[in-house]
Amino acid sequence: MTTTTQNLLTRDSLPEFFRDADHLDDFMSLPTAETVADLAALDGDVMILGVAGKMGISLARMIKAAAPGKRVIGVSRFSESGSEENLRAHGVETIRCDLLDRAAVEKLPRVANIIYMAGLKFDYRGREDFLWAMNTLAPAIVADTFRDSRIVALSTIHVYPWSDPRRGGVDERTPPVARPGEYANSVVGRERTFQYFSGLHGTPGRLVRFVYAVDMRYGALQEIASWVRTRTPIPLATGNVNVQWQGDAINHFARLLRHVETPATPINIGGPECVSVRHVAERFGQLFDIDPIFEGTESDHLLFVNCDQAADLLGNPTVTLEPMLRWIAEWVENEKPLYGKPSKFEVRNGIF
Repeated sequence: MTTTTQNLLTRDSLPEFFRDADHLDDFMSLPTAETVADLAALDGDVMILGVAGKMGISLARMIKAAAPGKRVIGVSRFSESGSEENLRAHGVETIRCDLLDRAAVEKLPRVANIIYMAGLKFDYRGREDFLWAMNTLAPAIVADTFRDSRIVALSTIHVYPWSDPRRGGVDERTPPVARPGEYANSVVGRERTFQYFSGLHGTPGRLVRFVYAVDMRYGALQEIASWVRTRTPIPLATGNVNVQWQGDAINHFARLLRHVETPATPINIGGPECVSVRHVAERFGQLFDIDPIFEGTESDHLLFVNCDQAADLLGNPTVTLEPMLRWIAEWVENEKPLYGKPSKFEVRNGIF
């Protein structure tokens, strides 16, 4: 199978809107020409650990489309019905595995390239021990087992301190700090665990401090659109957000396999804009012909990161802010399906 311009993510391939979830998922899984080139130059197959999440299935499909000659293996407990069948239908091999079970992890195929997407963020109260196990113990098992692979591991911008967004956002030189809430602290533990084993074994890697993904069915922009349409007051204390089209994000994750370092180093992955919540709400107001209702005022102290290093290394995203806003407005106005999993970008106490 050859990847052609008809099945690549380009500025010219952007649809007017998405008919349904299948259309959205197909578009979300398109590779860019740069991803095709990078994967062609990359030796070995690819295995995605924690593949069954919101982004993992699109990532696996995209890699298989970009590099049809490679084995693409998706690993998960596959607790949600249909996800395993979806992957197999698109040529992705699947393996059921609990990443906290070291014996099971050691039975996984040894492949040259690992993308680690497992972790826990929401609904951990009452099971904080499991939060820490998933975010530190599972990475230790994986990093030790796959010491001879390249490992691109997802992290989060929540490891950063808050800053004034008018100063450009924090960058990779800013060390991760303990913030309120156990989630952020446990992810600092995840990063340090991968870095420890990377240094111990000489394993090349990257730690992906990823921003808020944009999908029609969830994410900060979808939430703002829904608030505008239902005339729900929009909190402005977190007045700026980092966002990126999910399809661009997964392309960048895959391409980072060619840009790993030893020991593993962090990189902020996200769009170039300092996106104003007020501006986004007012644009949705124009599209819905509704005046947004605002609550509070913008703070000069919030979570915002600088993604210049990623732009220099990988280029800016293909999909810019305006088409995302139009797509989401159409999706929300027509009451198409949502995941019902809020990003909680407006939460300021660190407890998700």
